[in-house]
Order: sequence, then C-alpha cells, then structure tokens
Amino acid sequence: MRSANLSCCFLASIGLLFGSAASADERPNILLVMADDLGWSDIGPYGGEIDTPNLDALAEAGMLFTDFHASVSCSPTRAMLLSGNDNHIAGLGTMSEMLVANQVGEPGYEGHLNDRVASMAEVLRDAGYHTIMSGKWHLGHEQGTLPFDRGFDSTLTMLVGGASHWADRLGILPDDDPAKYAMNGEHIKTLPEDFYSSRSYADRLIDEIRARRGDDRPFFAYLAFTAPHDPVHAPEPWLSKYAGRYDEGYEVLKKDRWATAKELGLVPVDAPLPELLPFVTPWSELTEEDQALEKRGMEVYSGMVDAMDYHYGRVVDFLADIGELDNTIIIFLSDNGSNPFYSADYPDAGNPEFVAKFDHSLENLGRPGSNFAYGPGFASGSSGPLDYFKQTVGEGGIRVPLIIAGPGIPEGEVTDAFAYVWDILPTLLDMTGAKYPAERNGMKLEQPRGRSMAPLFADTALEIYGPDELVAGEMAGGKWIRQGSYKAVSVPAPYGDGEWRLYDVEKDPGETTDLASDMPDLLGFLMAAWNDYSEDVGVVPAILN
Repeated sequence: MRSANLSCCFLASIGLLFGSAASADERPNILLVMADDLGWSDIGPYGGEIDTPNLDALAEAGMLFTDFHASVSCSPTRAMLLSGNDNHIAGLGTMSEMLVANQVGEPGYEGHLNDRVASMAEVLRDAGYHTIMSGKWHLGHEQGTLPFDRGFDSTLTMLVGGASHWADRLGILPDDDPAKYAMNGEHIKTLPEDFYSSRSYADRLIDEIRARRGDDRPFFAYLAFTAPHDPVHAPEPWLSKYAGRYDEGYEVLKKDRWATAKELGLVPVDAPLPELLPFVTPWSELTEEDQALEKRGMEVYSGMVDAMDYHYGRVVDFLADIGELDNTIIIFLSDNGSNPFYSADYPDAGNPEFVAKFDHSLENLGRPGSNFAYGPGFASGSSGPLDYFKQTVGEGGIRVPLIIAGPGIPEGEVTDAFAYVWDILPTLLDMTGAKYPAERNGMKLEQPRGRSMAPLFADTALEIYGPDELVAGEMAGGKWIRQGSYKAVSVPAPYGDGEWRLYDVEKDPGETTDLASDMPDLLGFLMAAWNDYSEDVGVVPAILN
C-alpha cells in the first residue's frame, strides 16, 4: 500500500481489467502520459500528500520505478523519449531557447527533433498503429518539424516550453507570447473559450481514439500534459482545495515527504535528508507577505497536479467503457524534476509591456491572467528526499516518476533498477513487435541506444544495466555519469560550483556525502568516461560572450 489516497473501487476495477490478458495475437494499445515539471515526490505513489487516486491505482496495477532518470529539462527529455537515443544525437543538445552562437548549426543542436532518428510515432504508424497526440510538443515550432510531420495522424499541440493553461495563450516569456499551438500540421491562432489544458487535452485524446474505433488497429496515444508547468493555474474545485495545506512552509514539506518515502521503502531508511540549499531563504526568515505568496503558489500547484490526475483518470475510464483498458499499456512519467524558477527569472520577463499583460495580485494567483512560478523553496520540497530540481543534474532534477501497467506487466511491484528515458522506445518495440527502421527517406538512421525493460516485467532480470556499465548525460553544462550505484556529477552555476563530486545514490539519493576524497580513482575513471561520452555524442559546450 503506497498511499492513503487510494480509491478502492477504482483500484479493484483497474486491477481486474489489467489482470485480464489479451489474446496472444492482439497487439496492445499504448497510452503514454507525460507530466511537465512534476517533482519526484509530488504524487501519492512516491510519498506525496497531493490527492492522486488514479495514479495511485496505476501503481497498484503495475510496476513503479524508484531509480528512473530523464534530462534536466523539457525538450531534451522528449527527444530521448521519442527517439530512444541521446538528446545530442536527436537534435536537442540543448533547448532551442538556450542555443548560443557557437552551437547553432552543429550536428545535434538543430533545436528540433532531427532526421537522424525516427520518432516513436513514425515507427508505430509504420507498424499499423493509429497515432494520436494531445498536449505539449516542444520539439520544433515550424512547418516540417511539427508532430504531424513526425508520424502523428492527429494532433492538438502546444509547441513551446510553457504558457497559460487557459485560452488566452499568454506566454511565460515575451518571445513565446502569444504561445504557439498547432492542430494536424497547421498553426492555429485561437483556442476554445472554455479551454483548460488538462481537461482539453484529455477531451481531444478521447475524441480521437473514439473516432478511430472499428478497424481493429491498435492505437498509440500520447497525452502530454502541460501541468504542472508554470504558470500555476487551476479551476475550481482544485483552485481552493489545498488552502492552508502548506502554511508550515517548504522545509517542513520536504522533511515530511522524505519521511514518507522512507516509510514506503522508496529510499533507504537511513537515507540522509538534504540540507536547505544555500540560495533558498529559510521559511522563518520570509516576511508574512512572502510566505503568503509562496504557500498560495504551492496550493495552486497541488491543485494542478490533482486536476491532472482527475483528467488522466477520465481517459482510463473511457478506455474501460469501450473495452480497451485490458489491452492497453499505460506509461506515466515526468519530463524532469520540479521547476525552481520564479516567473521573473525568465528572459526579458521584466519587460514593462509584458508585465502589464498580467494581474500579479495574490487574490488572482491561479486564475486567468496570473503568471506565477513557485520558486526554489517549494521546488526543493517537491523533490522530497532528493537534492536540487529542474535545470540541474542533481537527482531532484533528473530522477523522475515512472509507472508502467498493462498486459504483461506484474501488478503492484516496485523496482529499484536504474533506467533511463531512452529505454522506453526499445521497451515498446519489444512489447508490440514493431521494428525500428535502418533508414528513412534514403537516410541511414541512428539506432536507439536504450535498453528494453521487458526483462524486468518477465522477472528474468533484476536490472537492465550491469554494475560495470556506464550511462551519462549532459545539459546546459551540467554533467553526470552513472556506474552501478555510483554517480559522478558536476552542477554548474547558478546552482552549483561546477566541481565534480561522487555519490552512492543508492544509499544516499539526496547526494549529501561527497565520496570524492575517499574514492579518487573511481571519480577519475568516471570523469574520463564522461569525456568519452561527450566526444561520442557530440557535446558542444556553450561559449557565452
């Protein structure tokens, strides 16, 4: 039992449905659900206090991963998810918004999902699947790079990194205002007046699955929520549901989630609690006005997570109603950890003309016209027992939730096997019989670097990466490399000092005890191995003028 928030009736029905095996010749449907900037401990299965009964039920019906990793930010993770390859190979060596002059034009830094890889949608469509996407793309803004151009038959997508969750299309930075959206390969200028992201994306997905019933072809449906990415927005009843819940502040929240994660067996019972980061103001030192603003932001953020869970649950209920749930693989993950930014931290967000578009009052926070991101204090709380958050290669930035359920997946199991976001595509290839092509449009393709997780499901292996194997990553100057339980990591400014450190993240997931002086040979080996990785994938360090 991983949460006190379980809906018993829903749990019983989903368990029964997933327990009914599909016929051997019937390929499974796929529902891939991505949350945006969700912290590792934000949902019930990972020790969060936010009500997420549908995700709780998914965890009870499938397998929960405690050591699953992504990149530090949105588009690099999404590129790896859809390609099965490293983000530097797939075109998102860094986010398009962060490209600097010396990176522009370099291989792997195209700023969109490039032609060196096939997308998950292209592979599955070629295998006979209906391919549907609803939600955030962030892998190309222009014609030719939209999801409709990369294998999806039907799309309603937000193309940029973040924006208002209402119909007004207000951006989070001036260069993306108004935010860009597309439907079926064409840019659109307006959204329905009653648009709210989580509800509207679920509605669209349901409608498109319904429209394709009857031809016996399975579907691949990608539901890419923009929640809980800032600005924090939620309709009632979620807007007011968490009032007063966070009055004690972010330090208490982090400690509570750390304790709950240990009780649930998700981290070791003796895992140390990370200290408050030096750039986060202690709660007791904030003014009453600042405390009110901070806790209201976390209240609305929690409402967003709760609402996302509700609308995800509507999709599951629909699949049950049409008799497809028992033959659907459901994958839920986040693209990175919790977001440490305040709204004013975005480039040019202080431009007076841009600021004048919003109502920044406390009373309006969470409503249309507000623009608020909850900052590093509650972002650290969202990480629970982990250190740091989004845009860093600390565990709180790159260790994210992953839950997989469906035919062939054991029920109610927890695995501590290390896995990486590029492993999801190879896993689906194994489970569907689809084949990744050797070439496309006359161009030889880079083959996926990920591993299938299917041996974990079949109980034929306890891990997919051996204790001596290496997996590494880079984004925005942050560097990490894993070998077994050891992680070498370099967190650059503004959140770190760029020095290499060494941690045993199995025993110390909060990265509190640097082992560099105790194990200098291992750290030296891992640093050299990271350099080999960097050369292999073509990392181009940013040169800032």
